[in-house]
Amino acid sequence: MFQQSHRPPSSPPLHHPIPQHPIPPMRSPPPVQQQQPLNTNPYIPRSGASGYGEGAGGAGEGRYGNLFNDTTAQVGLQVGRNAMLAGQEYVEQNFGKYFSVSMPTLKSYFNVSNNYVLRKLFLVLFPWRHKPWARQMKRSEVSGTIEGYRDPRDDINAPDMYIPVMAFTTYILLSSILAGIHGVFHPEILGYIASMAFAIVIFEILGLKLGCYLLSISNESQLMDLVAYSGYKFIGVILTMIAGSFIPGLLIKYIVFLYTFSAIAFFLLRSLKYVVLPESTVNAATSMTTTQRQRQRRIQFLFMYSFLCQFVLMWLLVKS
Repeated sequence: MFQQSHRPPSSPPLHHPIPQHPIPPMRSPPPVQQQQPLNTNPYIPRSGASGYGEGAGGAGEGRYGNLFNDTTAQVGLQVGRNAMLAGQEYVEQNFGKYFSVSMPTLKSYFNVSNNYVLRKLFLVLFPWRHKPWARQMKRSEVSGTIEGYRDPRDDINAPDMYIPVMAFTTYILLSSILAGIHGVFHPEILGYIASMAFAIVIFEILGLKLGCYLLSISNESQLMDLVAYSGYKFIGVILTMIAGSFIPGLLIKYIVFLYTFSAIAFFLLRSLKYVVLPESTVNAATSMTTTQRQRQRRIQFLFMYSFLCQFVLMWLLVKS
């Protein structure tokens, strides 16, 4: 037997695929560009954005950059400014004569000192021997011309708003405290007392303004003067309420009320003389006759306000 040699089968030859399309040439990657930091502020326009920045038609000009440079906008602003000035002038001409109170004028009524407050309280309660009652004039340091009346700090006869406001507030608080002491306090009583006191003051001022209008009485600072003088009555009302609450017996209360009423009435009679009875410089005979008639009517009006009106209003405030 013949032995046959065992040979492994030979592998077929390898055939590499032939590319059907041309291979593109290899290119180097593009260089890395440094990115600019993003603008996180929403109020600063980004460069290159549509409608903003330089791409909108100029460096630093945004969509609303030329709003106030526009001719139409300028005309609109000018018309609005003229309308505002015309309205302000109309209000000053038509209503300024009735409510001619400016902020510097209002501040002057609160220009007081501790010495003035003590002396004024003493004057209101003991006005019998006080002289003089005329207000002092304020003159310019440069020209020497009269600039008006002096502030309360420099003139004891000048009306102020500090004492009336404090007396009005004290009256409301004292009424609430006394109501609590007598066991009749409830939360609504505070608003009721404040509303009633405020209504009495408004009624008094309207009556004074009406009387001054009918008697042709004019004064530069008449409104604020009348408001200040109408508030001094609360001093007598407070003393009467304290006397009636802490001193037994109605006799003491009535005595205190009559005295404080008489003192405040006399104080108003003398203090309001420069408002109701201004000095007249007319020397003509016919004008003096007319002035004398007006003077008599004004004296009657001043007497009725100082005594009759104050008695009724103070009694209402004490009883409330």
